[in-house]
Amino acid sequence: MKKQPLSRRTFLRGLGASVALPYLDAMTPAFAAAAAPITRAAFVYTANGVIMKDWTPTETGSGFVLPSTLTPIESFRDQTLVVSGLAHRNGEALGDGPGDHARAGASWLTGAHPKKTRGADIRNGWSIDQVLAEAIGQTTPLPSLEIGLEDVRMVGGCDSGYSCAYSNTISWSSPTTPLPYESNPRRVFERLFGDGETTDPEARAIRLRQDRSLLDFVLGDTQRLAPTLGASDRNKLEDYLDSVREVERRIQNIERQDAVELPSLDRPEGVPPTFEEHVQLMSDLIAIAFQADLTRVVTIMYSREGGNRTYPSIGVPDAHHGLSHHQNNPERITRLQKIDQHHVEMLAHFLGKLRDAQDETGSLLDHSMVLYGSSLSDSNRHTHDELPTLLVGGGSGMVRGGRHLRFPDGTPMTNLLLTMADGLGVSQERLGDSTGPLPSLT
Repeated sequence: MKKQPLSRRTFLRGLGASVALPYLDAMTPAFAAAAAPITRAAFVYTANGVIMKDWTPTETGSGFVLPSTLTPIESFRDQTLVVSGLAHRNGEALGDGPGDHARAGASWLTGAHPKKTRGADIRNGWSIDQVLAEAIGQTTPLPSLEIGLEDVRMVGGCDSGYSCAYSNTISWSSPTTPLPYESNPRRVFERLFGDGETTDPEARAIRLRQDRSLLDFVLGDTQRLAPTLGASDRNKLEDYLDSVREVERRIQNIERQDAVELPSLDRPEGVPPTFEEHVQLMSDLIAIAFQADLTRVVTIMYSREGGNRTYPSIGVPDAHHGLSHHQNNPERITRLQKIDQHHVEMLAHFLGKLRDAQDETGSLLDHSMVLYGSSLSDSNRHTHDELPTLLVGGGSGMVRGGRHLRFPDGTPMTNLLLTMADGLGVSQERLGDSTGPLPSLT
């Protein structure tokens, strides 16, 4: 009898737990034509601008030298586009006065000019991640995933008469609906792997009391499935489950550490004590979510506009936002550049996870588009043009990296967002102030 292929939606299940599987050869019928690769999109935001002289390559085309801020992604150079000349004119004041940080966060993925208000009558635009989530996210368990690294609020004022909603998220499911992000890795983990078929608190309590891994609960299903797989699939399954267990172990260790060292009210459960651990853990969760096709659209904010995180691990005790108003002081510029480069180091960790995880016909990075950047360039002057922008990954053949592309000054950033949507098979006629897709990405 002909062996039936596994469904791409196969889950390992146990008491109060379910684990999606990565792509396996057994999911492709024998002699079947190769399926079109799945393409993912990640939008990674760094706030408060960057020091542009250490970001922008001097040369255009393929013969460019990576400036100091971008050196951490040297090993990803062949899959990286450095894009210059883009702008968000709707992030400018346009008669509304101060509030550039709020307008920067609000406009990055929308291209819209947010209404100046501290009240409930906020209004912005539809963000490109949510355009994609509506179009391609309906076939995955989570249409999109919104992640951040700081505790934030969505009400009240945060910047010169603008609602905190504008600074504290980059995702908008409608012009009046900002999507708050999740900053706790434990809750992200449970969204990805918790069983949606039951909310029985008893099942969760049993698991917590026994202090067992989520994977222990799906062991029976794993043991039944493994003998039916070929050697390559068994190795792939083992590697994938090892990565899930490693992330879970790290979260549990953090929770045990928190229980001993910190009052429970001072630090939310599951949040790592350092920026580096936090961003790396979230990056690992995103990579697993992409590998298991739990979602294809993710946003993550390394920092929020106007945020004042400090970076003692790299010798920068200054608050980020305050330091970004450097007043051309060379020492302050040097410290700010160290933050810029450190964020790119965190990006390199994420890209490495995508490169190391295999999909149907290559790596996750081959089949992803990762947009990294800020909606301010010179934060000292609050400029919204010449935006620092990277596009990394193959996009399933839609993007040819290894180049520095310079477009005419003032080219709408939204043109790049439309181009990414086209690469994901989503036709969007207009977004914010867009004038049309960009040429030359392939």
